[in-house]
Amino acid sequence: MNPLARYNLSKNSNPRCADLITMAERELSAFFRAVTERFGSEQAELSAEDWLQELIEIDGLPDSTREWRLITAKASTRLASRVSASSLSTEFTNA
Repeated sequence: MNPLARYNLSKNSNPRCADLITMAERELSAFFRAVTERFGSEQAELSAEDWLQELIEIDGLPDSTREWRLITAKASTRLASRVSASSLSTEFTNA
């Protein structure tokens, strides 16, 4: 999965739709880079899947940066839970 891949829009595409796609690309790309830098590529891929799942679960496409950030915040919560559970597991294994 390459969440950073660009979409090729047709010449007949709706400009508003193109704006929404650009907003989504920017938000997901920034999130993916941040998670990669902090937690590595495996967590980044899982987090990108979480982000896309959050997008699927909402009704319609977000139309503001604030709404896109809410998707990122929800995916970040999943990441925090996963990383926390992983660190607890490691802690008990090393004890």
